[in-house]
Formats: sequence, C-alpha cells, structure tokens
Amino acid sequence: MEMEITLPNEIAVMTLPDMTFFPQALLPLHIFEPRYQQMLKESLATDRLFAVAGINSKKAKETGQFEPPHRIATVGIVRACQKSDNGTSNLLLQGLARVEIVEILSEQPFRRVRIKALSSSPGADTEVNTRLRQTLGKLLHTKQRLGGSVPGEFSQFLKTVNDPETFVDLAAATLCDDTKLKQKLLETLDVHARLQLYTERVRHEIETLKLQQKLQGRLPDNRIERN
Repeated sequence: MEMEITLPNEIAVMTLPDMTFFPQALLPLHIFEPRYQQMLKESLATDRLFAVAGINSKKAKETGQFEPPHRIATVGIVRACQKSDNGTSNLLLQGLARVEIVEILSEQPFRRVRIKALSSSPGADTEVNTRLRQTLGKLLHTKQRLGGSVPGEFSQFLKTVNDPETFVDLAAATLCDDTKLKQKLLETLDVHARLQLYTERVRHEIETLKLQQKLQGRLPDNRIERN
C-alpha cells in the first residue's frame, strides 16, 4: 500500500543538461560528484526525496549563471539505491510531482531550492481526454509499425495505463527525443493541451517516416542512392 507523501517547501535539486524528468517516470542515476554524494546521503537519511531539473541552456548563455534550472522541475523519491566502495551510487528515482522552483536558497554543499507544488487541470471532459489518449496510443503503435523508436515492451506496458495524464507523461518521458518539447510538455499543466501537443508531434513523426519510406522505396538503406 502506497504511503501519502507530503512535499516539503524546500528541497535539494540536481540540475542536469538535456534532462526532463516527469512524474511517474523512473530515472536511473549514477551519482559520482561529491556534492551529489552528500545530497544523496542526506536524502536517504530523511525522506528520500530530491528534485531533478533540466539546465536552462539559453539562460546560461545569456547570463553566465551557473547551471540555471528550468522553472518547472519534478520531485522524485529514491526507490532503490546501491552504493559502491568508491563512494559512487546507482539509484532509481521515481517522479512524484511537478513543482515550480521559486528561489535558489543555497549552493553549498549542494543546491537547495524553495518549491511550490503544481497541480494539473483536466482541460476537457474525462471522455474527451480518454479518446485523445486512445488516439495517441494508436499513433504510437503506427509509429512503431513504421520503424519508429518505440520499444515493444514499453508499448505493451502503455496499453495498461488508462489515466490520460499518466499516459502522456510516461510516453513523453520515454519516447520523445526533443528536449525542448519535453520541457514544454512538463510545463503544460492543462492535460488536454499536453495530450494535443504530443499527439501532433507524433503525427508529424509518422508523416516523416512515411516520406522516408516512400523516398527509399524497396531498396535497403545502403542502396538508397539507386532510387
């Protein structure tokens, strides 16, 4: 039976490049930096919680700020952790909730921030979101059939996820390779809008795959120039 978890107002945060962490998603991490080793030690000794935020590369270039985090991040809980003799650790973090980073409180010995928990809104009737979730599922299946990167085991798992918000978050976390889009999806609190946004991207990917196959014809990849 799952325990109810109350998010703190202040929390440690990892800021990572090209990273978008979603609620419900599982994130494997290798902890080797001294600051994060200390962060993990304190987390395991208390509530096992810390946040993961992507680095805002645009802001970093414009301001020169050290690892500026995106405003919206996700708090996760350490589900499993294995420490090595050299002090490094391998862990599995499960996303719990979207949060807004309100303020950076300190940088030493690791970054701590003040956060505000964020809640999603349906944006449409349950039936409408459910139909859109079904449409997205069919599109992902089509993408897989056309040779797109959709692991078979994960595709089967998604079929068991009925909640539209959980479905789109897990699909985006695992299948979307566009970092900017993933961050936008994380920041979109309207579930219907989030579903629409990712559905349109998958439609575009399918059209691209169809065009590639049409241009390639029946020839293998190493003989495309003969088309």
